[in-house]
Amino acid sequence: MGIEMRRVLLKLSGEALAGDKKTGFDDETIRGVALQVKQLVEEGIQVGVVIGGGNFWRGRSSESIDRTKADQIGMLATIMNCIYVSEIFRSVGMMTSVLTPFECGSFTKLFSKDRANKYFGKNMVVFFAGGTGHPYFSTDTGVVLRAVEVDADVILLAKAVDGVYDSDPRTNPEARKYEEVSIDEVIEKNLQVVDMTASILARDNKMPMWVFALNEKDSIVNTLKGQFHGTKVTV
Repeated sequence: MGIEMRRVLLKLSGEALAGDKKTGFDDETIRGVALQVKQLVEEGIQVGVVIGGGNFWRGRSSESIDRTKADQIGMLATIMNCIYVSEIFRSVGMMTSVLTPFECGSFTKLFSKDRANKYFGKNMVVFFAGGTGHPYFSTDTGVVLRAVEVDADVILLAKAVDGVYDSDPRTNPEARKYEEVSIDEVIEKNLQVVDMTASILARDNKMPMWVFALNEKDSIVNTLKGQFHGTKVTV
């Protein structure tokens, strides 16, 4: 492979997983992701996955619901998303496990670094669901926290947009894309790679992030083979 990686954490945006449908999940899009991850696992790379909760829960729009409760619903939504996606991963021949920071009966296993390492050692794809387990922290913070905890080499941010821009390319046709940008500049300019809490956690723990478009053909595999068309957020 072009870039030597031992363990990566893949963050899949719900928006990107919707594919052309733009809402819900598109099974063929997820199957395409699963086949790419399978190729990585077969080549000896350990893969963890985090998925946002937005597909089931767009939250906080109701003034009737307390913020803490809204965030708890959002955490449960990420668990539903992970169970759904992990089943499609299994359908293409992979072993998976869903770990959560709080008990969910027999649906998932409780997260610990030791348990995650054990599953990685068995060539399983480990889904980290339920965010951090606490309100007021987003899935972004959850992915950086888990990446730091399990000593990932890099966070792969597979999004609906193909990198980091100095403004929103969907509303500004003059937006300039970065090939590489430091996490300090991301924080200083609030470039919205991940939210601010997650950005500072990544900076303080020197966790690099690579941002790219999920919908480009074989983008996950190509990213790790050195054919990278997104933005590298350096530390």
